[in-house]
Amino acid sequence: MKVGGEKRYGLLLAAKDSDYVKKVYGGYFNVFLAAFGEEGETWDLYRVIEGDFPDINDLQNYDGFVISGSPCDAYANDYWILKLCFLLQTLDAMEKKVLGICFGHQVLCRALGGKVGKSYSGWDLGLRKVSVVKELAPCWFLDELGEIPASLSVIECHQDEVFEVPMGAEVIASSDKTGVEMFRIGSHILGIQGHPEYTKDILQNLIDRLLNMDAIEKGFAEKVRFGLQTAEPDRKFWERICRNFLKG
Repeated sequence: MKVGGEKRYGLLLAAKDSDYVKKVYGGYFNVFLAAFGEEGETWDLYRVIEGDFPDINDLQNYDGFVISGSPCDAYANDYWILKLCFLLQTLDAMEKKVLGICFGHQVLCRALGGKVGKSYSGWDLGLRKVSVVKELAPCWFLDELGEIPASLSVIECHQDEVFEVPMGAEVIASSDKTGVEMFRIGSHILGIQGHPEYTKDILQNLIDRLLNMDAIEKGFAEKVRFGLQTAEPDRKFWERICRNFLKG
């Protein structure tokens, strides 16, 4: 699946398309493309959760990769997750740009030597204010944005989190719920715990599905929904961060 052009990126999709996202957006690939893609680029889709991976001999032809969120645990030992870890280690050694979102953020951390696990404080679901670390070392993909607000709202949907970043990594954002909301390694690895690509309607549908699975309580779901009615995620700002990182 491609959008033709010169720069080439790969989406490593670690989740199956929900019925809602298929019906409204045509699949998660289109959601990511709308958030991070630009004219004159090629984007390829790899459904890694189904065992579909890029050919190792083709990696050199990519400018970068994005790893999506997933309902699976980044610390699990399913074959496809272990294979993904090996791929990420290879991309790191090649210093290819890799952006990890939610599960992607966590599995990047695991693959490169950090620690991830189940959050001690339970679900983070809904809008969360994330603060960029003060006195951060020069960070070009943030510096190019000019003045950064004291906090940025992002949609979150996770039970797991990063406990310890890999050696050589730098934590660049945190929240009152999660200590590692963003981390980077050099100029080629970036992990974001939140979902810059999510729209509020995608999260509303996720809440419905989690309720139907008895994964969350009704009162908690109503509280999250109220928060979505009274505030907005800083989607455009997050998209600029991700695009700057991938394309800078």
